[in-house]
Amino acid sequence: MSQDTRVDKVIAESVASDSNVVNQNSIVESKAKKERRKRSVAWDHFTSAVDSEGIKKGVCNYCKKEYLADTKEHGTTAMLGHIRKCKKIPCNVDTRQSKIAFQSVTGGNKGDVSIVSWKFDQEECRKALCRMIILDELPFRFVEKEGFKQFMKVVQPLFRIPSRTTVTRDCFDLFDEEKNKMRSIFKETQQRVCITTDTWTSVQRINYMCITAHWIDKNWTLHKRVINFCPISSHRGEDLAKGIVKCLHEWGLHRIFTVTVDNASSNSVCVAELSKQLTKWGTNLLGGKHLHVRCMAHIINLVVQDGIKEANISIERIRQAVRYIRQSPARWKNFQECCVDENLAKKSLCLDVPTRWNSTYLMLNRAIEYEGAILAYADRDIGLAHHLEFGHICVCDGDSDIVDEEQPVGSLLFGFCLSKLISSDDIVLAQMATNMKKKFEKYWGDPTKMNKMLFIPCVLDPRHKFTTLSFALKKMFGDNGATIEKDVREYMKSLFNEYSSSASKDKCGKLSSEVEASSSSYMVDIGDFYEELSRHTSGSGAGNSKSELDKYLAEDTEVGTSDFNVLLWWKYNSARFPFLSEMARDILAIPISSVASECAFSTGGRVLDSFRSSLTSKLVEALVCLQDWLRSESQPISIEEDLDSLEQLEQDLAKVGKEPSIDDI
Repeated sequence: MSQDTRVDKVIAESVASDSNVVNQNSIVESKAKKERRKRSVAWDHFTSAVDSEGIKKGVCNYCKKEYLADTKEHGTTAMLGHIRKCKKIPCNVDTRQSKIAFQSVTGGNKGDVSIVSWKFDQEECRKALCRMIILDELPFRFVEKEGFKQFMKVVQPLFRIPSRTTVTRDCFDLFDEEKNKMRSIFKETQQRVCITTDTWTSVQRINYMCITAHWIDKNWTLHKRVINFCPISSHRGEDLAKGIVKCLHEWGLHRIFTVTVDNASSNSVCVAELSKQLTKWGTNLLGGKHLHVRCMAHIINLVVQDGIKEANISIERIRQAVRYIRQSPARWKNFQECCVDENLAKKSLCLDVPTRWNSTYLMLNRAIEYEGAILAYADRDIGLAHHLEFGHICVCDGDSDIVDEEQPVGSLLFGFCLSKLISSDDIVLAQMATNMKKKFEKYWGDPTKMNKMLFIPCVLDPRHKFTTLSFALKKMFGDNGATIEKDVREYMKSLFNEYSSSASKDKCGKLSSEVEASSSSYMVDIGDFYEELSRHTSGSGAGNSKSELDKYLAEDTEVGTSDFNVLLWWKYNSARFPFLSEMARDILAIPISSVASECAFSTGGRVLDSFRSSLTSKLVEALVCLQDWLRSESQPISIEEDLDSLEQLEQDLAKVGKEPSIDDI
């Protein structure tokens, strides 16, 4: 009997153990099944737990607060709400609460900061990202790069990175926003605008035309903005004129003062057609006699290129010598040792760039400075001496500082310097000057064909007026200088009369409209009354018969200083010369070269390279224009500044014990 009892007990324990195994397996499978179902992001910050009463809860990993977490009854809404409010989550930011931040001071010293309030804003971050893409010329795919995503997780985890499609749409929205701002400015001011234009062919074999607007605002600040960068059908003058008229009509710019273009024959046809359109609009001053301004930079470039043909062999030898020395780190180190032996500062030799003729001058200027070091290097490296026949290299430095862009009569000074160089004892230099003089006379030799507007800015400079202009004309054209000066005086007087009469009409029209608005029964034209009164006082001698132009010219010239600002002078004296200051604002804004439009093609070439050739023309226009508008100030390429920064890099690398190489430079 006892034996049967023991057998039954063993069987019961065996069955119980089997059942426990089955229960444990089912629990494990159930837990695994439940863990797989936890797909909510809330469980990244919460841990599942069961209390003593068997109720399922979620416990915050940071503040240990508990929430009911039965997925069938409660869900994860409460836990998700807690994630946004929990103060102990490291990456959490209260978007409603402003925080203190430090911001660098614009225009201040290095390290200067100011305290500003800041709070996270998703939309502002998207706009800032859009500006970064435009200013730094980044591809739209940049926002989808893994490195950028990792960076933003550390900098601001709350920022939801938009897709490249969204960024593209944001660029168009920003373009429309900024364009409307500029259009409203043009509409409010209603002032005359000078434009420059040029054409360019992209890697897509599409012809683009760039139009840049130049103007001086009411605060006497000079502005430059790219207002158009769109494809054109051809380079014919008529097609160019149609494109310009369409752009001006779109922007509401009907009062165009001058158009600066290069010397292509199609541009002459373009300006002539544009002048006809301005006449139809009733905004063509003096019949458009001064509308066409030839690009001075292109003319000087042609003149210089004709001159350096005489020394082309010598320039090519210097170019090859510089390239030879920079080609190898060992040669570069050897050259620096030669600089030390010659007691010269270790600076970089620069190569010229085909698209910038002034870079050739910089290359020659630096070669002259380091002539002793280059000759010493030629003695050490026999290969360079044999290849270049270095002893026969002739460097002509007589063309330095021929043209100073700060001078208002630069073209006249240019011609005067060429006349002096022709009589030089240096045969090569004299022949160069002779060739340059022939090309100079082709464009500026006949003063009757020159645009009189090129002389007037000199007169509107209170440091010069007609005193400097008459002296320069006499030096350049001899006895004919007095005749040219007389023509400039008459043209300037006619232009001033146009401004004074139009301003008087606007003033009288404004008074008439005010009177009519106040009393509809009052039919007398008060504008005619003031005109008759003005004629009466001037005829009887009761008023001052001198015009603003006569008063300005009769005053003594200002003393010229290094920090003299012409625009600032006119700003302070605009109350004394209201009509003349309006004319000065338009004239002093005239660009003498079309380089401003050509700079946009450099941007277009980087935006529309061989890797991004599928961009649409509308998107290219938005990117090029926005980059120009968003820049706080113009950033022209300066080879001299680049050389200085490279030399500073060399010195910094030497201080940390690293030997600079050509790759670093």
